[in-house]
Amino acid sequence: MNTKRPRQKGKKFSVKLSLGLFDALIFAAVVMVLFVYYRGGGKMSMYAVLTHSALAAVCIFGMRIGMHIYRQIWRYGGIQCYILMLLADGCAFMLYLMLSYLIKIPHIAVVRILAFSCINLLGALAIRMVYRYAYKCGNRDDLLGRVMRLMLKVFTGGRVRTEADPNNSKIKIAIIGAGSVGIGLAEDLWQNPQAKYIPRCFIDNDPQKVGRDIHGVSVLDENDATFETLRSHQIQEVVFAIPTMSRTRKMELVEYYKKAGFAIKVFDFPAMEIPGRKRQLREFNIEDLLMREQKELIDDKTRAYYQGKKILITGGGGSIGSELCRQLAKMNPKQIIVVDIYENCAYDLQQGLTFAYRGKLDIRVEIVSITNKKGLARVFEEYRPDICINAAAHKHVPLMEKNCIEAVENNIFGTLNVIQLCEEYGCGRFMMVSTDKAVNPTNIMGATKRMCEMVMQAYSTRGKVQCSATRFGNVLGSAGSVIPLFKRQIAAGGPVTLTDKRIIRYFMTIPEASQLVLVSGAMAQNGELFVLDMGKPVKIYDLARNMIQLSGVQGIEIIETGLRPGEKLYEELLVKSDLLEKTDNDLIFIEKEEPVTMAQLEEKLSMLRDAITDDAQVRKVMHQVVPTFKTPEEVNRAVG
Repeated sequence: MNTKRPRQKGKKFSVKLSLGLFDALIFAAVVMVLFVYYRGGGKMSMYAVLTHSALAAVCIFGMRIGMHIYRQIWRYGGIQCYILMLLADGCAFMLYLMLSYLIKIPHIAVVRILAFSCINLLGALAIRMVYRYAYKCGNRDDLLGRVMRLMLKVFTGGRVRTEADPNNSKIKIAIIGAGSVGIGLAEDLWQNPQAKYIPRCFIDNDPQKVGRDIHGVSVLDENDATFETLRSHQIQEVVFAIPTMSRTRKMELVEYYKKAGFAIKVFDFPAMEIPGRKRQLREFNIEDLLMREQKELIDDKTRAYYQGKKILITGGGGSIGSELCRQLAKMNPKQIIVVDIYENCAYDLQQGLTFAYRGKLDIRVEIVSITNKKGLARVFEEYRPDICINAAAHKHVPLMEKNCIEAVENNIFGTLNVIQLCEEYGCGRFMMVSTDKAVNPTNIMGATKRMCEMVMQAYSTRGKVQCSATRFGNVLGSAGSVIPLFKRQIAAGGPVTLTDKRIIRYFMTIPEASQLVLVSGAMAQNGELFVLDMGKPVKIYDLARNMIQLSGVQGIEIIETGLRPGEKLYEELLVKSDLLEKTDNDLIFIEKEEPVTMAQLEEKLSMLRDAITDDAQVRKVMHQVVPTFKTPEEVNRAVG
């Protein structure tokens, strides 16, 4: 049985025929002018007029057919379609001139021929603009929309069916920003009959735009866009389409419109940076909640450093590791090797980047744990990387408090395996992803990361591998972070739980955190601990409250559950702020401290190996090998 859907030839032919007939009518009108002008007073014989008309028709329509003018889909026609038609009629004009001089008939002045040609071309272009505009505005419910629907039926032979009010089922939106981004969004929605949104007004503060119309849609002043005015336009949702608006102003407007019950969306790029990405109409995401401006850190020097290199990333399928891969992919590396124990995330990353770069990116995936030194050695043996970024780690504080042995084996001895293999296989650069929880740690996870920093610094003194570590705060949207938890709780109707209303944290986005690792790694000499200027800390309570407001859900409570084991009220970024050094990048600093010697490191590692069979003993030894490891009670008591 043939299930292939038949092609709708009739509809396509109808539109092409309609445009051809309109072109013929316009040409006939021009011929009538020619006839009246040149036949009056006997300036030219009937034969000469008809010959000129036939010659012009052959040149014009022959050239338009030859250059596929009638194959264009004019309802989506952009400037290139109109340029093509100008070119076709321009060529027809030149051909007509040459042929008219070869035929023995009375000549017409070139200026007059040009005038007739321009009138004919103007009419043809006008018909196509009307046709395109009819498709764009035919779904409006005002007088213009009804006229355009009538025109559309004329063009398509009555085959387009329209409803009395096609916008009843669409969501009416107000677009904040009447610039190129906002107008681009509106045009996309007008041109797409399947779009579920319809613009009803723009909101802007530019005096050159306020009070005017864009395609029949009014531009309201920001101060005049009152709740009553928006309701008179039947607005249901407000869309932000001003990429340059400050985050503070955006949050003020969000709160203002949320109070009136309007849903909020944003027209912007997705957070994930991939080639060819386009702006999307989407919900406010976690980056939009960040209480400071995101900072772009990647520069030409950093790009040049990674270009043409083989780069191995442990934990490459995780939140930070996968973004590191996406950032590196844009720098034209020779090869990216993703090492991870969790195959699903690594596979998704590989498939996503392979598709995005159409096979031009050499990305490999190896499934192996960093605690498996033999398996990891096989990877180093096969690929011989130039740079190794160690992003693999157990990071969940409460879970690691219960699983101290696993935290030590993976975070400390796994990192030791990676850095030793870098030395053995001639990898020139080792970079480690660290955390602010390593500063005066109050939990096992933070203490293990501090110990990893000691391992890195001690090995940097041996001179075989250039080593560095990068510390940053909490990463918005990473697996296990507070934002996804709050979103799930809000979606379930609440309550939103946080451990203590006094808790403050430094936040950055996943792209920022990844860029920091790459920039600092490129500028590293040896043994540095890099720290980012993370701006002002954020109260977790304020973050939860803003998320509830953005959700539009009423009556959600925020409940304190008490501090978890190992949790402290604030995080620090530096061990000793008086040892802070500036770099060439104003946002990146270096904390300098004396590294432990290899003998001291071996003693600490030996103590951990002896204790690794018992959680309680591991915890006790961790306090000995990491002198800054304190109990949370000590730290939180000082805060009050």
